[in-house]
Amino acid sequence: MNAVQPIPHASSAIDAPRGGLRDLLMRLWPTVIAYSVILAAAILITKLSGATDYVGPDNDDGMRLVEVRDFLAGQGWFDLMQYRLGLDGGTLMHWSRLIDLPIASLIWFFGLFAPRETAEALALAVWPVSLILPAMLAMAVAGRRIGGVAAMHISLGLTGLAIYTGNRFAPGAIDHHNAQLGLVATMIAMLLDPERRAWSYAVAGIAAAIAIAIGAETTPFVAAVCLTIALLWAWEGENFAAAKAFGLALAIAISILFFATVPPRLYSTVTCDNLSLGYYSLAAIGGGLLLFSAVFASRLRRPLRFAALAVVGAGVLGSAIVIAPQCLSDPLAGLDPMLVELWLRNVSEAQSIFALGRTDLFSIGGFYAAGLFGIAVCIFRVVQRDRVQIHLVLLFLLMTSWAIALVQVRGSTFSNLISILPLALLIIDVRRISNGDSENVAAAFVYIVTVLASAPAAWAVGGGFVSLQMQNAAQKKAAEPAKKISCTSQAALAPLAGLPAGLVSAPSEMGVPILRFTQNRVLSAPYHRNQGGMLTELHIGMAEPQEAEAFLKGTGVTVLAFCPGDLQTREITKLKPDGLYAELGKGNIPPYLEPLPKASDVGVQFFRYRPATN
Repeated sequence: MNAVQPIPHASSAIDAPRGGLRDLLMRLWPTVIAYSVILAAAILITKLSGATDYVGPDNDDGMRLVEVRDFLAGQGWFDLMQYRLGLDGGTLMHWSRLIDLPIASLIWFFGLFAPRETAEALALAVWPVSLILPAMLAMAVAGRRIGGVAAMHISLGLTGLAIYTGNRFAPGAIDHHNAQLGLVATMIAMLLDPERRAWSYAVAGIAAAIAIAIGAETTPFVAAVCLTIALLWAWEGENFAAAKAFGLALAIAISILFFATVPPRLYSTVTCDNLSLGYYSLAAIGGGLLLFSAVFASRLRRPLRFAALAVVGAGVLGSAIVIAPQCLSDPLAGLDPMLVELWLRNVSEAQSIFALGRTDLFSIGGFYAAGLFGIAVCIFRVVQRDRVQIHLVLLFLLMTSWAIALVQVRGSTFSNLISILPLALLIIDVRRISNGDSENVAAAFVYIVTVLASAPAAWAVGGGFVSLQMQNAAQKKAAEPAKKISCTSQAALAPLAGLPAGLVSAPSEMGVPILRFTQNRVLSAPYHRNQGGMLTELHIGMAEPQEAEAFLKGTGVTVLAFCPGDLQTREITKLKPDGLYAELGKGNIPPYLEPLPKASDVGVQFFRYRPATN
């Protein structure tokens, strides 16, 4: 395979005003800053104008804020327990302090001259928007490296559209997914360095280590990056000395992050949903063996280098089987079947393409079409011997991400991001053909269609339009949104404010808001590490009233929340028509539950638990 080479004439493939502005638009940093500032301003203006809360709509955003508050209140750096969640003792969370730290720092800074709530609002607006610049920079570098100035601008435009139409970088989105997107883009950009500079691959190794440290979702992608670099080294040998920089950087960075973020008492514990001994040892061993091979085996003939790589692969796989065999399967495989049925299957981002096809067929295009288009383009380029190595690298990374998205739809965010690069090169070529024959209407039409097909937002809008047209009048009426009565707003949770802090049994979707707005503990929140608390809440709702009291008393519940509009509660009511939730829905309140005052415009009824006197 030949070294990565950009399109030689791509820098002239974009029109720009003459003079100083055109010169600026040819340069990386001024262009990236201009795009990022405009995009950030557009997001802040449009997203904040209609916002009703400064925290993002995802439960993870609220939970991150709860953890940051605990951190600011003095909870230790290595203490990742959420003491107010679950059964006695709390729940050990799997998130990283690497994301907590900058958010906490911003809240502390703004708190120097603003009330706490205002400081939180400012921090939660600044943090996700600040990540736009590094993400845009990485995609601009990647585009410029493979296609010159034209590809840089197209990559920036498509990335900006993806960021704007998504919610990962919107104010209040403080989960780690936006940081992961930036790190994925960084790894791709570094792998596409046409000069194979050591520093590019060192940056890729560091980005890979950070991605593993902040969340396990990107672990398969990081593995694909490692395999890509290993295969490039085995193919090119001494011409790919940058493999040494990647292996060394990965091994050192993952070691630093492991000891900097993992509590000493958990050094020997293997978990598969965060950085632990499992992922640390595999990354360090893999990086170290790649470094060793690149140092001592680069001068061997190609077949011997592939043999050495096979030994490295066997060593990493053997280490995985010995150290972390459970991490070779689905991390959620051990989830209780009841939780799978009543919770996980209703988590939209965890659905597979098959589940999505049954529930929301016309949204599939927005999640999968651009990635599939990118895969097809990469295969076509490789067959045509057109910039083979660029498209082989992108094809492998894109297929990995797209395959993950088939299992869990949230992976489509990464496959859509990667698809921007091969599609940017396609847009350049189609545009050149169209401009070469300005009278050819068909060529212009193909160019427009290519641009639209490269944008997931266009597929999403098209799918929504088709879905709307296929609805009949009755379906349209049924689809009209009714006035939503909240069970999770601060106003809905107001009855808890006048009570002493205790343990609340509530549907899992209410757990995070209760933690955020009150000082109570909660049994349930939608996190797989809290299986005990979630199962207890489900059993309380399904049990007959007399049996349910035993659960309430045994776990020390002081308040029970009943939200008839909650999806999980409705399913429990159908599943157990004689259970506690079903009885409460009929208005049959057992004597041990005392209704608390409830406003007419909220959807939740709280009951104080009064143990029966013997």
